[in-house]
This record gives sequence, C-alpha cells and structure tokens, in this order.
Amino acid sequence: MELDGAFASKADIAAAVLEQLQNVMRDYGYEIITTLVTDLSPDSKVKASMNEINASRRLKEAASHKAEADKVQQIKAAEAEAEARYLSGLGVARQRKAIVQGLQASVSEFSEEVAGATPKDVMDILLLSQYFDTLTTVGANNIILEHDPATVANLQQQVGQSFLKTQGTAGSLLS
Repeated sequence: MELDGAFASKADIAAAVLEQLQNVMRDYGYEIITTLVTDLSPDSKVKASMNEINASRRLKEAASHKAEADKVQQIKAAEAEAEARYLSGLGVARQRKAIVQGLQASVSEFSEEVAGATPKDVMDILLLSQYFDTLTTVGANNIILEHDPATVANLQQQVGQSFLKTQGTAGSLLS
C-alpha cells in the first residue's frame, strides 16, 4: 500500500490491526474490542516529499486553469472586436446611404424649383461646392492648389467620370 493510500484508508488499517491483535492476544487471555488509528507519522523527508508533490500538482492545475481563462478572454475580445467592426461597417453604410438619398432629394428639388436646371447642372454645382469645401479644409493645412476655372472644370470632369465608373463597378458587385 502506498503512503497516500494509507492516509486515505485509516479504517482499513485499524481493522487489520484489530484482527491481528485479537489473534495474538487471545492466547494470553485478552480480548481486543477495537483499535483506533489516530495518526500516521511517516519520516519527515517523506512528508516533505509528499508536500512537494501535492504543491506541484496544484501549481500544474492552477497553470492549466489560468491558461484556459486567458484563452476564453482572448476569444471574447476577438468576438467583441469583430462585432464592433461589423457595427461600424453598418454605420458607414447607413451614413453613405443617407448622403446619397440627400443628394437625390437635393437634385430633384433643385431641378423642380429652378426652371431650366438639369440634374447635371445640380451635380456640377454640388461638385464645385465640394471642391471649395476641400480647398477650405486643405487650405487650413497650408497647401496651395491651382484653382483656375480650367483646372476646376477638369477636376469636375475627372470626379464625375470616376463617380460613374465607381457606380458601374458597385452596381456589378451588388448584382
């Protein structure tokens, strides 16, 4: 029997001792009624060794539990980040949709209220307005751009073509 088993089965040891003592002491006229094992006392080196083994086992279990907790924490953080990015994408999509709807409404209202104005005229005005907004923003950083009428018209044409190409590409991607 190993020492760990001995500590766990004091009752079995007490029963074995009782049986042995009854057999031996009966010859001398004594009757043993019960035996009680109160404490097992191994050598101090054995106790120290057992304590080290138990401490090592507990440290191993603690390290395993900590690693599992770290794993769960990393998984939850990754899931939260993925959800945040998903929601951010939804927000950007809604923002862009609202901008497009606002532009459509502006173009239709302006075309209806100003006689002779076409949607292209309205888009030209919007692009020119955005160009000036860009100049204001860029001008705050002290960058100087050429902005004569020919450059603005060229820029307007490039932006319009780029927008139409992007619309065609986005339409083919969505279908």
